[in-house]
Amino acid sequence: MATLAPSAESDNRRGEQPHWEWQYLDLMRRIWEQGDERVDRTGVGTRSLFGETIRFDLSGGAMPLLTTKRVFWKSATRELLWFLTGETNIRPLCAQGVQIWTDWPLDRFRRETGEIISREDFSKRIVDDADFAERWGDLGPVYGKQWVDWPTYEEAGEGLFRRGRGINQVQQVIDSLRDNPGSRRHIIEGWNVAELDAMALPPCHKTYQFHVADGKLSGLLYQRSCDLGLGFAFNVWSLALLTRMLAQQTGYEPGEAVWMGADVHLYLNHAPLVEEQRSRSPRGEAMLEIMRKPDSIFDYRIEDFVVTGYEPQAHIPAPVAV
Repeated sequence: MATLAPSAESDNRRGEQPHWEWQYLDLMRRIWEQGDERVDRTGVGTRSLFGETIRFDLSGGAMPLLTTKRVFWKSATRELLWFLTGETNIRPLCAQGVQIWTDWPLDRFRRETGEIISREDFSKRIVDDADFAERWGDLGPVYGKQWVDWPTYEEAGEGLFRRGRGINQVQQVIDSLRDNPGSRRHIIEGWNVAELDAMALPPCHKTYQFHVADGKLSGLLYQRSCDLGLGFAFNVWSLALLTRMLAQQTGYEPGEAVWMGADVHLYLNHAPLVEEQRSRSPRGEAMLEIMRKPDSIFDYRIEDFVVTGYEPQAHIPAPVAV
């Protein structure tokens, strides 16, 4: 059994500012030791706590990358850039080697066709065959679709309605941050009740809100459901990155990234991950430089983001519950 690492209290006794990641490790400990054990949608089972918060100071270029295991921040960044396109098909992600969303359409394909196919072969087929991708690669109106093309409807006569012009919530937030920074309505919402059943997975990181104070822009994410062992690392990175991008586009300095989780859980089959990660101590700090300011938030490219100072410990593999 692995030996547990020193705690944030150890840092305090040495007169050091506790590393932000102790918030995460302490939450992991409390969930594993005190969480309510339950049968979940996936059938795997979880331990869960309700209503948790983690805060991170974004000033000086700092970014919330976990150091007690390697986080593939470029994959998380590619996912965020994909959201901003409004795309709902996994083909562009698979073409970049990003498999974050592949398991859901793969599971549907296996169930509906009975064909046994590996994830790698399915992803390759998605990339190579446009017709196959159109049939099997779409996730429904998930995240990005709601962010930049929230559906509206207008009366077409005789009690009929037709699709109206979609609402670009991201652009609306940028406009409101510039024109009315004191507003309490800088919100991007993914939870479209009318379209939940059409989504491969209803949004977990569902509501983003932004706040301006003292020339700094802070971002808050309310997450209805969080897989702390796997999903959190990407979720908090994306929150911080989106806040940094919005700050650059609107002329503010970065403030805080505030993450709020409702049902925060660890899967029961993640015991090896929990034990290994809790045996490690945080170290170092990742810094992000955005190399240029595009004309629009929709024009960023992966090459625009450079991370330095990130020296993570080894990746810890764990299964995804679909």
